[in-house]
Amino acid sequence: MRIATWNVNSIRQRLDPLLAWLKDCSPDIVCLQEIKCVDEAFPREAIEALGYNVVTHGQKTFNGVALLSKLPFDETTPRLAGDEEDVHARFLEGVVTLKRGVLRIACLYLPNGNPPETDKYPYKLKWMSRLLEYSRDRLKTEEPLILAGDFNVIPAAQDVHNPAAWVNDALFRSETRESFQTLLGLGLTDALRAVTDAPGQYTFWDYQAGAWQKNHGLRIDHLLLSPQASDRLIDAGIDSYVRAWEKPSDHVPVWIDLDLEAV
Repeated sequence: MRIATWNVNSIRQRLDPLLAWLKDCSPDIVCLQEIKCVDEAFPREAIEALGYNVVTHGQKTFNGVALLSKLPFDETTPRLAGDEEDVHARFLEGVVTLKRGVLRIACLYLPNGNPPETDKYPYKLKWMSRLLEYSRDRLKTEEPLILAGDFNVIPAAQDVHNPAAWVNDALFRSETRESFQTLLGLGLTDALRAVTDAPGQYTFWDYQAGAWQKNHGLRIDHLLLSPQASDRLIDAGIDSYVRAWEKPSDHVPVWIDLDLEAV
């Protein structure tokens, strides 16, 4: 089973690349971030025509997440618990039935947090704390769990070109990386790093200053696996080639293959 995540940076602007990639790679489940539209405006028909069930948690102009699945959803839950006043569309959980048990997947779009001297950074840290509580609770069920999405976290120096330039950025500040490590400390596995320690494994290249052409990238899109999912991990990878397509997102798809059987 292939599961992927992709920050598409506006679904209506990237629909053609998304459809082309879905046809080429045929992932079983896809988490999308920054769809940047309300639920009613999501172009579900074109995606459903490829055999996907579609669930969205949208927001006008900003944020927004979506789950695409070849398997029917048993249940879906929008919004991350822990702050009733937080109305940003950044979280969508889905459950699908497998031959043996279920698979739970959470599609995430964590706050950027910049500029860090503003209230945006405390909001980011609070959101990460809420995600920690969610993960701690879900891990108690001992079922396959995947946290997938744009975490807006550079975990380590090897995950960014020129790390010294990012020391004070909200994506790489020590508090950010410590929160991410606390999440891993619960027993979650960073899928890509379980497969390779190679540097230059980037998932994002800014539109400015020729970042893509120079390969000045960051790794901020992640799939984190519970022990029951990581035990089934076969491979992980980054489809960086789509960044060279016409009118690309500044992010690219990241995927994992798991030894899980659908019903």
